[in-house]
Amino acid sequence: MSASIKRVKTSELELKDRLVAINRVTKVTKGGRTFSFSAIVVVGDENGIVGYGLGKASEVTTAIAKGVEDAKKNLIKVPIFKGTIPHEQVAKYGGARVLIIPASHGTGVKAGGAMRAVLESVGITDVLAKSKGSSNPHNLVKATFEALVNLRDPRTVAVHRNISVDKVFHG
Repeated sequence: MSASIKRVKTSELELKDRLVAINRVTKVTKGGRTFSFSAIVVVGDENGIVGYGLGKASEVTTAIAKGVEDAKKNLIKVPIFKGTIPHEQVAKYGGARVLIIPASHGTGVKAGGAMRAVLESVGITDVLAKSKGSSNPHNLVKATFEALVNLRDPRTVAVHRNISVDKVFHG
């Protein structure tokens, strides 16, 4: 992730978790096959705070629980403007490339699997999203996070440019 990560503390947050993907891993030894599971989980309060985590265990439920705990350690704050994102954003992680575009009210979340889980957990209600390249859910989640971390709040832009907030909103 980028240098200006907006970290959040987990205390007093009502977080909802979403399972993005679960993967069965097989290890072959001389005694036979050993199965374990890895789960990637996204947690968010649906009000601008979101995090993701990876949990690995010999049982599915334990892997999900570990993923939720890991996700709570990696929370970030995302600027939401009128139910959508403030501006268009492109990001990539590994082979996964994502494009998220603000949409007008009533559009809904037009996004595929892994991206949808992240965007809904943040609390974005109207957005257009496209994933290009790899469809690996791990890299898609990380690329979506990269895009969300790099979003800039209109008020921050106004302060940075030494102009009024109205000029940022109305050109």
